Amino acid sequence: MPRSAPSRAHGASSKGGKPHAIRIIGGDWKRTPLPVLDLDGLRPTPDRVRETLFNWLGQRLDGQRCLDLFAGSGALGFEAASRGAARVLMVERNARAAGQLRANQERLAARTIEIAEADGLRLAASLAPGSFDVVFLDPPFDGDLLGKALALAVPLVSAAGFLYVEAGNGLELDGNETLAGWEIVRQGKAGAVHFHLLQRENKE
Repeated sequence: MPRSAPSRAHGASSKGGKPHAIRIIGGDWKRTPLPVLDLDGLRPTPDRVRETLFNWLGQRLDGQRCLDLFAGSGALGFEAASRGAARVLMVERNARAAGQLRANQERLAARTIEIAEADGLRLAASLAPGSFDVVFLDPPFDGDLLGKALALAVPLVSAAGFLYVEAGNGLELDGNETLAGWEIVRQGKAGAVHFHLLQRENKE
């Protein structure tokens, strides 16, 4: 994957990098539009999927620590911060997309959000085990990043925490050593997007 490619690559086409907007669904910044660069390969998690996900998570994330490892537009991370998350770390390796994330962070005066312009896999490998209550994984669909990302993300989730995964296909737990001891507690499909919420089977 070239250095300039944004993290999420499932279905968008480039229109010269012109901005459009996403809308925060709920929380303190409900209905706030945020500009998003229309970069090749960058598509925010759809409104309907985000609404469903945060219904699953209980609407509010007060005090929780969240990681958006392939932030892209920041739709998931900004939504989490709007709903009270104590810390949201967004990781985005594309310089232009990361710049737009920082601009939106400043616009919202979002003090609980941290933006790291970095490779998600490399950064994940440096983070402390159990340091996040919710980890969002939405890597590009056209590569082999998901397996690598899962292996690095699973240890980062706290004992009773959640792992959210978007993928081009439904997740299979049978025979998946990385997800041994995990269960899919909710799942759905919207267009080409399969989305899953996972939790450990034996939660402490």
